[in-house]
Amino acid sequence: MPTLSEDPAIRSLLNRMPQGVQNSFTEEQLSHLKIAIGARQWGVHAVDCRGVVRLFKYRYYFVLLAGRNRRQLSATEKKASAIAQATVVTLGFFIMLLFIYLLKSALGINLFDGFSLGIWSYVKSLFL
Repeated sequence: MPTLSEDPAIRSLLNRMPQGVQNSFTEEQLSHLKIAIGARQWGVHAVDCRGVVRLFKYRYYFVLLAGRNRRQLSATEKKASAIAQATVVTLGFFIMLLFIYLLKSALGINLFDGFSLGIWSYVKSLFL
């Protein structure tokens, strides 16, 4: 059975220490190090984009992670989330209405004779 000192993550950590310090850890201490290292590891994300950009003599790394939030939200975060969600739904609703209005106008359907919001005329003028 492999010992904790043979674990790749622990081995990587120990290799950055002097030999005397490496040999001073007990199995119990190594198990706590493994737990501490494991707490820092990222889970699986829907979007996981990592890279390095070289600018002049420096290199900069970037990380873009996105996925479902599994943390418990505080009351303030819940309130902000509800406001953001309401805003997105409202904007989506108005964009959908605008699309339907433009489609109706493009098909030449008039709901009220002699009345127009002028949106279709404006959109047509942009493309002509």
